[in-house]
Amino acid sequence: MRSTRACTPEKTKVLLLKGGTSGERSISLISAQAVAQALRAQGFPVTEVDTGADGYLRAIAQSNADVVYICLHGKYGEDGTVQGLCELLGKPYVGPGVLASALAMDKARSKACYIANGLATPRSIVLGRGEAYDPQAIVDVVGDKCVVKPATEGSALGVSIVHGKDELAAAIDAALAIDTVALVETFIKGTEVTVGVLGNQDPQALPVVEIVPGNEFYDFDAKYSAGGSKHICPARLSPEATAECQRMSVKAHEALGCKGVSRSDIIVDEQGVCWLLETNTIPGMTPTSLLPDAARVAGMDFQALCRYLIELALEEHQGRMDAQARIRP
Repeated sequence: MRSTRACTPEKTKVLLLKGGTSGERSISLISAQAVAQALRAQGFPVTEVDTGADGYLRAIAQSNADVVYICLHGKYGEDGTVQGLCELLGKPYVGPGVLASALAMDKARSKACYIANGLATPRSIVLGRGEAYDPQAIVDVVGDKCVVKPATEGSALGVSIVHGKDELAAAIDAALAIDTVALVETFIKGTEVTVGVLGNQDPQALPVVEIVPGNEFYDFDAKYSAGGSKHICPARLSPEATAECQRMSVKAHEALGCKGVSRSDIIVDEQGVCWLLETNTIPGMTPTSLLPDAARVAGMDFQALCRYLIELALEEHQGRMDAQARIRP
């Protein structure tokens, strides 16, 4: 994997955005710490800005950085808002653009994109806050065992596994307590995997990572607590299932309009059918995160991964500038 836009670390000033105000603030800070250390070790001048602190907008606007490295997870970071700010300021930034970020963050709308592009995803129902619903009607569509999740939160915040209609109301209330829309989808029993994708015009899938959570599902503690889950890479799948997971992840990356990086979560059921769950546009970069694990198996250490993402950001930004120049009168 290579970018057409190589960079010289000592001459490439990086503005690293971290923290924020979402429920994933603590994880963002850990990701940012790891990325900052990896970039500085290569000679990149790095300035860190916490978007949860006063004055962060002025700091971003006045920065003379060559590229913005966004290490924000969840709302007001992964949902296209900060990406839009960078676009207005004309600053290159790591990761997908405004629309792709917004679509991927909204699980209901990203599922609609998957379906439109022929990608299998579990059956689901969308509920808005204050909307009346019939638990039996929901179960009739998605099944007795289902998953309830906030539509626009990440890191499994507010997610519940429901084992029957009597548990639905509490799970929906929990999801709607932190979001205005909840998604109820069929629970798929099988092997949970994730696939990172890197690239702009010709995105490539990384090796498939199998996730073995210590809890019933890959919840917040399983994601970020030491020993909370086990990652196996390459995943213990058949060659056919491995290829299909990689194909689906690249297709999801393209369908959502992602550039630079994404990571899609998939369940491979007991019959070998692959079901796409969701796509992350700013994957975690903590010591227990999945994207760095897959990159290492592909021969790219953490420092090289961080540098490559910057190169992809610069490449994509230059491509946009060239396109704009061609249409200017």
